[in-house]
Amino acid sequence: MAATVFYLDEIPEPGGVAVLDGPEGRHAATVRRIRVGEPITLSDGAGLLAESEVVATAKDRLDLKVLNRVVAEPVTPPVTVVQALPKSDRSELAVELMTEAGADVIVPWQAARCVANWERKADKGVDKWRAAARAAARQSRRPYIPDVTDLYRTTDVADLIRTTVVEGGIAAALHESGAARFTELSVATATGVVLIVGPEGGLDDSEIAAFTEAGAQAVLLGPTVLRTSTAAAVALGALGALTSRW
Repeated sequence: MAATVFYLDEIPEPGGVAVLDGPEGRHAATVRRIRVGEPITLSDGAGLLAESEVVATAKDRLDLKVLNRVVAEPVTPPVTVVQALPKSDRSELAVELMTEAGADVIVPWQAARCVANWERKADKGVDKWRAAARAAARQSRRPYIPDVTDLYRTTDVADLIRTTVVEGGIAAALHESGAARFTELSVATATGVVLIVGPEGGLDDSEIAAFTEAGAQAVLLGPTVLRTSTAAAVALGALGALTSRW
């Protein structure tokens, strides 16, 4: 794979010329100053990868000759991170870290103890998270851009847990009171994994009750208390070592 990955919705067949314009093309041509002859990996963000070579440049676009195309197999089991909204200065950092660590779906969650409140600006917050996920996916050269959902409430998270468990997956609420250790999760045969990360103030008792009633397990991730913005990335790293994801 070339050292640079950019996303393009429609990638031509080998031999065709792809036009990278818009924000991606502007970043490539103006910020990265990519020149004719340089190799570029294109991706549609949904698994398709194409090796290409720059054949022309302009102020805000690149023309690239597509050399080959392959489809990257998704890693398994797929992991959904339910992330309680961090404080504004660490919000996008959380998304960047969990994207680099391999999250497949990211769910922003308005937990009871969140300092941040998206009730009147959910669309704006989701848009920022989607942009952060896209940029982090490019940086880490991921063929799949994580799907960032709309804002969830606690009842929505409980419904997600029930669906996941019914379909053969597992859900884990990362909590310092967890009776089980993260390494004891039965992930080998899980069809999917949901990781629930609470806010800085921790999960509310009613949230823990709702999630465990829906089928989640409260687990202890490690011996130290992590910031909400870093916990998901640490859990994803541990999960990668416990499964075939790594």
